[in-house]
Amino acid sequence: MNSSRKEFIAEAEDLLQESQNLILEIQDTYSTGINPDTINALFRTMHTLKGVSGLFGLQGVTKLSHALETLMDDVRLGRIEVKESVVSFLFKNLDILRGLVEAAGNDGEEEDIAAYLKDIENFRNRQKDQEEAISPEAVIDPSIMRVLTEYEEHRLRANMKDGKGLYLAKAVFSLDIFDTALANMTGTIKSMGELISTLPTSSNVPDGSIGFNLMFGSNRPLAELKKEINVDIDILSESRTAKAAPAALIEEGPVEKAASTVGPVAVQKIQDSHLKSTSTTVRVDIEKLDRILNTIGELTLAKGAVRRIGVELVETCGHSSLVQDVHKITQTLEKRLSELQEQVLEIRMVPIGQIFSRLAQIVRRYAREIGKQIDLVMYGEETELDKFLAEEIVDPLMHLIRNSMDHGIEMPEERKAKGKKESGTITLKAYQKGNHVVVEVGDDGAGINLDKVRKKAIEKGLIDDDVELEQKDIVNFIFAPGFSTKDVVTDISGRGVGMDVVKEKLSALGGFADVTTKTDAGSTFMVTLPITLAIIKALIVRVGPEQFAVPLSSMSETLIVEQKDIRTIEWKEVYYLRGEMLPMVRVSRFFGLQGEDNERSFAVVVGFGERRVGLLFDELYGQHEIVIKSLGEYLKKLRGFAGAAEIGKHEVILVLDIEALIDESLFRQKGAVHV
Repeated sequence: MNSSRKEFIAEAEDLLQESQNLILEIQDTYSTGINPDTINALFRTMHTLKGVSGLFGLQGVTKLSHALETLMDDVRLGRIEVKESVVSFLFKNLDILRGLVEAAGNDGEEEDIAAYLKDIENFRNRQKDQEEAISPEAVIDPSIMRVLTEYEEHRLRANMKDGKGLYLAKAVFSLDIFDTALANMTGTIKSMGELISTLPTSSNVPDGSIGFNLMFGSNRPLAELKKEINVDIDILSESRTAKAAPAALIEEGPVEKAASTVGPVAVQKIQDSHLKSTSTTVRVDIEKLDRILNTIGELTLAKGAVRRIGVELVETCGHSSLVQDVHKITQTLEKRLSELQEQVLEIRMVPIGQIFSRLAQIVRRYAREIGKQIDLVMYGEETELDKFLAEEIVDPLMHLIRNSMDHGIEMPEERKAKGKKESGTITLKAYQKGNHVVVEVGDDGAGINLDKVRKKAIEKGLIDDDVELEQKDIVNFIFAPGFSTKDVVTDISGRGVGMDVVKEKLSALGGFADVTTKTDAGSTFMVTLPITLAIIKALIVRVGPEQFAVPLSSMSETLIVEQKDIRTIEWKEVYYLRGEMLPMVRVSRFFGLQGEDNERSFAVVVGFGERRVGLLFDELYGQHEIVIKSLGEYLKKLRGFAGAAEIGKHEVILVLDIEALIDESLFRQKGAVHV
């Protein structure tokens, strides 16, 4: 894909995201009163998408966005009333647009959209509704009516229909400050009502100034309006039946006439002042940042080599002035390289609220499909996460939300019978925990039926009938491939796919999911992820002849363990750490390596909460900064390894997948089949 096409895809995705947020806002407010600015913003977004897609010859995106722009024009002009069917139709076509843009990004063939265009046309014809006949000409001066646009006339009628008073504010500003002064006044008017029209005028305007007539509707008293706006205000209409007070005629309706009274020099200054962009942001392709991080990774290896050379120089040459210079240069290089790494990683960070807003659409859409009343509550939208990770966790979070909606939250009648409110609640929460970000998906539904899960696990041969498991271990069976307790397959869930995908995806990202549940109180899925997958710190360890890397983010402490202190309880090895039983895993035995038979071993405690284990190694070498590289397609299914890294004199070592080790070891020790 060429660079210009990439820029279009990025621009189109931003426009689609903005459109989705606007439709969500319309959905939340259409029953109580939509802000006209929201309707206009969605209209402009479709118009912009039509324009940028047309530049790249994407006829499908251009035609469809044009058809939706026309639909939104009908809405903004009051020809179509906004209701649930309109919102659902907009969501449906937004998904179609997103699919067309995605196909363009993958250089796929353009889809035939004739059926989509016909669907939009038919929908417009069905939804068009004749606006209540209100004649503003009876109360508004004809000279004002002549200069209003069709949209402004529609908003004028809408304000009269709502019974608002109509007013005309007359303002005169000096040419050197009129832009900011006018912006401040329009902001004040919008806070007290709706600004319908802003028209320049030259009537009674002194030289070096510019005048405006601002028509607006409001329910506020005239005295309060004059006090806040602080200019002369004429009453055009107090109510639907009131006679309009005499209003000043607008002598020069067209903007061009008003501009001509200002003078060519002043006009040129105004135009020139807008040539400079006020934005200081630059859109950067994530692949470019990845390349920078790869370079930083190579520099990190070079930094380690310089440090090693400095140590060797001390051993051979002593502490000479040359050796001291090398030491100082090494310290400076380490400091600046660390700063550069932090700055690049900061650029990659995005607020997780961007992901939450997409998930909100899923909740609203599927709630209607399955006939459940669901409220969505979000916390911690400002929590930042690496851009790559943020995009990769969309599918896992979507699966968790669908699971909560279909399996968790009961139907309204069932909730009412239990003494709950009829509408269920799904909570999305994000927060930072050390070097990790935790995302919680919770619901106040029925909770997970542990007996049903255990029975299904026995049926599938995942566990023997006589094996006793704790609650958290039974719950973990829902992540098994093909596992589902749903008796009826729906479009939402029940096919036995989804939760195993969640587990596999999170493991590939260096994260994991934990579940808490309580009968009739609901369930909470806690997804824990590293903040970034870029350069990480790791502990280099040895088992027999092999070296491995253990990410520091997954560690809590290291121990020296005497072999005589390791006990065997029910065929599993444990170590009592500060009075608590810690399961131990011999990494040599796990990977089938020949370890050393020493009286003392080194234990690295990994994991969180109840999912903690001690990994036994023969030797710990120290901490290194590493860049994890993928094992490639051929070895990606190899369990227990997250990737490979280069250290020292270009030595390649494997990075342990701690979550996979914890998962497999705990299930092996409990006598269950691995899921």
